[in-house]
Amino acid sequence: MALEVLSLTFDPITLLTILVGVTAGISIGAMPGLTSTMGIALLMPLTFAMEAHTGMMLLIGEFVGAIYGGSITAILINTPGTPSAAATVLDGYPFTKRGESGRAIGISTVASFGGGIISGIIMILVAPVLANIALKFSAPETFALAFFGISIISSISGKSLLKGLFSGAIGLTLALIGVDNITGFTRFAFGSTFLMGGLAVIPVMVGLFAMSQCFLSIEELEATNVITQKIKSALPTKQDLKTIWPTILRGGLTGTFIGIIPGAGGDISAFVSYDMERRVSKHPELFGTGLPEAIAAPESSNNGTTGGALIPLLTLGIPGDSNTAVMLGALMIHNLIPGPMLFVQQAAVVDTLFIGFMIANVFMLILGLLGIPLFVKIVQVPRKILVPVIIVLCLVGSYAINNNYLDVVVMLVAGVIGYALVKGGFPLSPIVLALILGPMAEGNLRRSLVMSKGSVMIFFERPISAAFIVIAVVCLFLPIIKRWIVMYRNFKKSSAA
Repeated sequence: MALEVLSLTFDPITLLTILVGVTAGISIGAMPGLTSTMGIALLMPLTFAMEAHTGMMLLIGEFVGAIYGGSITAILINTPGTPSAAATVLDGYPFTKRGESGRAIGISTVASFGGGIISGIIMILVAPVLANIALKFSAPETFALAFFGISIISSISGKSLLKGLFSGAIGLTLALIGVDNITGFTRFAFGSTFLMGGLAVIPVMVGLFAMSQCFLSIEELEATNVITQKIKSALPTKQDLKTIWPTILRGGLTGTFIGIIPGAGGDISAFVSYDMERRVSKHPELFGTGLPEAIAAPESSNNGTTGGALIPLLTLGIPGDSNTAVMLGALMIHNLIPGPMLFVQQAAVVDTLFIGFMIANVFMLILGLLGIPLFVKIVQVPRKILVPVIIVLCLVGSYAINNNYLDVVVMLVAGVIGYALVKGGFPLSPIVLALILGPMAEGNLRRSLVMSKGSVMIFFERPISAAFIVIAVVCLFLPIIKRWIVMYRNFKKSSAA
């Protein structure tokens, strides 16, 4: 069988297909408003005429490339190309502002490669075991994970925790719009059939990050017409590599574990990993100013979810995220029924997919490093040209999600709100985080209470959910406790003086 696997994997057509998939994925991921899920859906019809393993390799290549590609615009123009790159904005864009965009993309590329390889190794070695762990997650554990994710708002709020919580409250409120998935009642739709389906995350995110940035840039068109910088190196330094390798290991493992959990994805794992890295750092106060490990953490983690999400898909037939949900349809079309029997009946194809996933990450590394000189040229385009192009991409990307002009309206409104919040010193990331995790937390909270007949003890009787909730509470109040400790120490010093 080994010879069959090698012949399938290293067939020139298969390798070319993987390369095309990764290239398409990076391109799609780098365009604000276009998601990896959308890319997989667009490429899936092309696989109908291909062999099963070749067609799946195209989609896996796109998946790997797109998750990485979102970091490119996050670093260069303060706009995450995909939701999973939202955390990369926090420290990626400060690199660009001080003329080190090439170095930042290099760090992102290496970290993405590392996270993807770690998840691939875990997928190959312990897929069945990890899938069984994820299978134990029911409503209480999923709620606890979402609650833990929301608690990270305290760490990404910047200087004002109150403003961060206010932004988070906006996100949670927006998450309530639409039909209640438990009772079926409509909330905050105001008679609009469009709002009954809830707000799509992508138009809101594009508006908050991209359009608001365009509005801010318009104010500075005359003052700073062109962003110029001398790029000394398009690669991370040896010191950068020495600094980020422990971060990549932690982020890759975190992303793989979170990717296994159905419903969780790169956006959640990126914020979790960013927060975890900030807490173990010797200089957490510098996060947000442009640190190598602050880029490596979310990028290794969100790329770690690629392999993690494939584990429950292939072993149990349960999609780990929206990307693998589309892949599930592609597997069915090619008569590859995911589950334990797939490893028996189509063992050669499964092994081919595993090796192909690793090759896709290698192609991503090569394309990413070679393409850096082209990527950094974006910041040298005059703002009078760049801003209108970004606005057009925002409009087209928002419309393309559902082919509905109302998504464009949502994006524009979110842009105005984002602009006002930035002007007022309010952080935007908590809104996106709460909007993503809000429905997940609410739905699983209510399902858990139904399971326990209204008793909240269900969350503390289960070890996994109890651990997540305790950690979340500690994370939520830790910044306040730290400030009290600092105030107390300063008071003692002033009293002693």
